[in-house]
Amino acid sequence: MAKVKTSFFCQNCGTPFSKWQGQCHNCKEWNTIVEEIIQKEEKKAWKSDSGSTSRASKPLLVKEIDSSQEIRLNTNDNELNRVLGGGIVPGSLILLGGEPGIGKSTLLLQISLKLPYKTLYVSGEESQKQIKMRAERITPNGDNCYILTETKTQNIFKQIQEMQPEIVIIDSIQTLHTDYIESSAGSISQIRECTAELIKFAKETNTPVLLIGHITKDGTIAGPKILEHMVDTVLQFEGDRNHVYRILRSLKNRFGSTAELGIYEMLGSGLREVENPSEILISHKDEALSGTAIACTLEGMRPLMIEIQALVSSAVYGTPQRSTTGYNAKRLNMILAVLEKRAGFRLGTKDVFLNITGGISVEDTAIDLAVVAAILSSNEDIAIEDGFCFAGEVGLSGEIRPVNRIDQRIQEAEKLGFTSILVSKHNKISLKNAKIKVVLVSKIEDVVGELFG
Repeated sequence: MAKVKTSFFCQNCGTPFSKWQGQCHNCKEWNTIVEEIIQKEEKKAWKSDSGSTSRASKPLLVKEIDSSQEIRLNTNDNELNRVLGGGIVPGSLILLGGEPGIGKSTLLLQISLKLPYKTLYVSGEESQKQIKMRAERITPNGDNCYILTETKTQNIFKQIQEMQPEIVIIDSIQTLHTDYIESSAGSISQIRECTAELIKFAKETNTPVLLIGHITKDGTIAGPKILEHMVDTVLQFEGDRNHVYRILRSLKNRFGSTAELGIYEMLGSGLREVENPSEILISHKDEALSGTAIACTLEGMRPLMIEIQALVSSAVYGTPQRSTTGYNAKRLNMILAVLEKRAGFRLGTKDVFLNITGGISVEDTAIDLAVVAAILSSNEDIAIEDGFCFAGEVGLSGEIRPVNRIDQRIQEAEKLGFTSILVSKHNKISLKNAKIKVVLVSKIEDVVGELFG
């Protein structure tokens, strides 16, 4: 038995301290520092069957390392495959976080029921009967999915050694505890130790492990920040519980891009993959309305058509309001200053409200041109013709700057039935025989003349 060691940890951000104090200097929270036992025994829960001796690794030249493509496991979910970079990498540790009730457990249970691999779904939050009721609602068949309700890692690894699953799902990491740490489940030391045991198991057996993680009130994953550094992939499940659409993003991915996006629709029978996001991001209306423009943006490799809505009205209380939803408020102020200084539009005494439909947030500067068009349309109270869309960045001197991968944006607009797209004349367009009309503009005055001239 090793000597018992204790330390103090902030329960909010995981910062260690040598002694107790009232406020955490890292996250500035009060009364969150708690003493925890960080070591009880030297033995660990997971033991490899390969024996107690193992050969030490040797350094290799870069050219001697096997560079063959890693085989990925298909999840039978196109949206998840895209976000992960093509599927699950064997031996990887994937952490999925999100708001309570957003659908994290539903997503992983739905995937585990569809997987063609032997899957062990470990739940520390629900009983087997509760999971059975939810599984029958999602899909009646789950020939390869085994359900285990357990929170102690020693018992979980015992069952894993007996059944030898190909994929392990843990719901959730905050409910697990090990006997070798004397603290409650969900504490900093328990989360760190349990994750370390799962990483050792995943790397030694080449078995992928998917973890569900709780999040704190400010939206970050609960537990020590080192938890996100330990795992291979961090996924964020976003959305409003009052809306049916959910967005899956990758915050960290050692085996793929972090720019990809997956969209789901929450139904009574589970989560439906949305193959064409433009169907939910563009509203259908019977008549032309002012203040609406369609922008072509990119999320990773996927082009999206999104609707920008703007409302410009006279300021009632003297101080104009600037309000945005899904768009950077500072960038909106910059665009309004450009319109006033370079194009002569008097918007300084008017309220401006901007909204991106569908509940998504966009950082792509290529939607600047659509923002300008929507603001001018609302200010003049003239609707933009149906079939127009936009892809361009607005500079401080009022010029329309080129954006990347313009050919892919034009193809997506043409595929969805748009007749005209406004882009910067400085873009190098290599498309031939495109049916959509490509309108080249160089400054805001050209846009005004094309839309309202």
